[in-house]
Amino acid sequence: MNITIQSVHFDAADHLEDFINQKVGKLDQYFDGILGAEVILRLDKSETLENKVAEITLDIPGNKAFAKKQNKTFEEAVDLACEALRKQLVKRKEKIKAK
Repeated sequence: MNITIQSVHFDAADHLEDFINQKVGKLDQYFDGILGAEVILRLDKSETLENKVAEITLDIPGNKAFAKKQNKTFEEAVDLACEALRKQLVKRKEKIKAK
């Protein structure tokens, strides 16, 4: 799976990119045939502590899966977004099996 990481208005650290590659790469085990993933990291302009936003779009055959989460750290936001995508992929796989 090809994973593209974009960080808007800042440079993501190598350990953050490794973390994202590891987390998003694990989604392969829940749905076969994920073509690619696009991860967008940005800082929200709000004054709250939870100003780190992670958006993940998965390109899967015939459709796309999307999750956007906001948290205190990029790692937590990516973790939450991956969990939401995992649920979407499991649900979609069950629908395909039911047909």
